[in-house]
Amino acid sequence: MLNPATRNPLTEEDLYPLFARELCRQELNKTDAWIEIPGPVREMYKYYRSTPLVRAYGLEEALGTPAHIYFKNESVSPIGSHKINSALPQAYYCKQEGVTHVTTETGAGQWGAALSYAAKVFGLEAAVYQVKISYEQKPYRRSVMRVFGAQVMPSPSMSTRAGKDVLTAHPNHQGSLGTAISEAVELARMTPGCKYTLGSVMNHVTLHQTVIGLEAEKQMKLAGEYPDIVVACFGGGSNFGGIAFPFMRHNIHDGRTTRFVAAEPASCPKLTHGRFMYDYGDEAGYTPLLPMFSLGHKFTPANIHAGGLRYHGAGVIASQLLKDGLMEAVDVGQLESFEAGCLFARAEGIIPAPESCHAIAATIREAVKCKESGVAKVILFNLSGHGLIDMSSYDKYLAGDLINHSIGENEIVSNFDGI
Repeated sequence: MLNPATRNPLTEEDLYPLFARELCRQELNKTDAWIEIPGPVREMYKYYRSTPLVRAYGLEEALGTPAHIYFKNESVSPIGSHKINSALPQAYYCKQEGVTHVTTETGAGQWGAALSYAAKVFGLEAAVYQVKISYEQKPYRRSVMRVFGAQVMPSPSMSTRAGKDVLTAHPNHQGSLGTAISEAVELARMTPGCKYTLGSVMNHVTLHQTVIGLEAEKQMKLAGEYPDIVVACFGGGSNFGGIAFPFMRHNIHDGRTTRFVAAEPASCPKLTHGRFMYDYGDEAGYTPLLPMFSLGHKFTPANIHAGGLRYHGAGVIASQLLKDGLMEAVDVGQLESFEAGCLFARAEGIIPAPESCHAIAATIREAVKCKESGVAKVILFNLSGHGLIDMSSYDKYLAGDLINHSIGENEIVSNFDGI
């Protein structure tokens, strides 16, 4: 990663104005194979961890597949998704440093809800910029954040220079995670005693999420099986890395041959159609330059209902792993994702978040291949959140009002600016 001002390799000190210092250390850590989970964070994890590993017998039967399908159910957390796994340590480290306020961005609202709750747990004030289209599509998610005491603003807003610039150029802009990040970063830099927090993309966020895969390792052992394929949806990469990286280390060190499949939306296909390049993590160019697969930081995705996946770039570790052939990526259309989500709900009794529907769709593809070949592979996917606050999107799908969104090569190329 590069300092955006000097273009020199990023140092911990470069990140101090934005993040708590321990998070800066974790972000660039190259020496510690393991980092201890702080005691107060462990205590909060006990509210909901470990999360269940479930054999999806109903889905297997519905598909008529010989595959053994398992899912890690992160929807049982207090706020209904995996995001709280990183929100708690981030809020804790900020509190330890004497921080009083935290800012962040959120798409569908799972991360915003998690950070709002974690901030309240550790006595911090939280301000959340929610992508405008999701702010309007998912009113109850913003209500959850406000119940936890957070201030929630639709992004782009007129409260920051970054937001004003976007609205001046595009008065009806429906927002993107890149824009919301710019606003949250700007507010953090302008507010005394305030730090920025992030729900995905960065290395320290993925580090916190590996609690998912570490638990799944032990649970798979209890089940007497080991995954041939690990699947997760992909926005910035923390959910995917959280379940995949603990298993991936056994491919690297022990000769395992597990496949790792990241499922992204066809309307925001940074892994399958983006370029590996240095790019900003936000639209305004406040963040470090990240070596990643990107659609360009000016890219504004279509208004799909999987708001947590509407991000232009991929985390640097996942990007390098994809570049090196250690993981795969597939893109899933919106209609296929909801079809998969409805099938899963009817088979397993859990309504998945639109983001998780992408992982389910990719899992179904693999299970159908097993049916066609007659090979009984073990498939593990991450059910990263429930969809109980996303029912309006299911209503639209069932009414036939949703469409598939995809982007052409010309649209992708037009977003690159030569970084």
